[in-house]
Amino acid sequence: MKYKWLNRINNSKLIVFFNGWAMNESAIQNLSYDDFDILMINDYRDFNFNFSQFIFQEYKEQYLVCWSMGVYTVSLFKNIFDSFTKKIAINGTCKIIDDNFGIPDRIFNLTVKNLSDIGVKKFIGNMFNEKNKIQNLKIENSTDDLKNELISIKNLKISDFITFDKVYVSLEDKIIPPKNQINFWSGKAEIVKLQSTHCPFLEFNNWADLLC
Repeated sequence: MKYKWLNRINNSKLIVFFNGWAMNESAIQNLSYDDFDILMINDYRDFNFNFSQFIFQEYKEQYLVCWSMGVYTVSLFKNIFDSFTKKIAINGTCKIIDDNFGIPDRIFNLTVKNLSDIGVKKFIGNMFNEKNKIQNLKIENSTDDLKNELISIKNLKISDFITFDKVYVSLEDKIIPPKNQINFWSGKAEIVKLQSTHCPFLEFNNWADLLC
């Protein structure tokens, strides 16, 4: 795992953002920071990460926002983030590889087995439609690194999940079936349905809008 401060100017409010597979800050480039410090976590090839280097208690308000694969991987650190002020999940579940509650097992395994440069481009294309496409999206890691990231996620065994307060489900999501997302979150969190795709950040102007 890697981290990067997208904004750090000693604000009183913090957002810790667990990004999606293969993604960096270019996926959220349109969101203005306003009065939030933003810490991004991404690259799930390994999970040997020490959060004690950060002193989250310095912030009066602490928010957790997780997208896609980040919704699953964050539960490895449940003892750290479960007490945050508010926790938001976006187009992901805590059972990310599951026929009923996530990406169907067969599709996930075929993605790993056949991942190629062309496959990565297809994945990126499936994250958007023509209306909400982020033009400057950049993939930094190699295809081999991205495959290793998927394998690492598949090998995780998590049984105790973080509880989220609010969940966004995009009804045009081609990565994680919306039906499966709703199946998982029903009765567990407030569900907000978006007429959008797997990467819905262009639907928001800033982080505050997303947290509302």
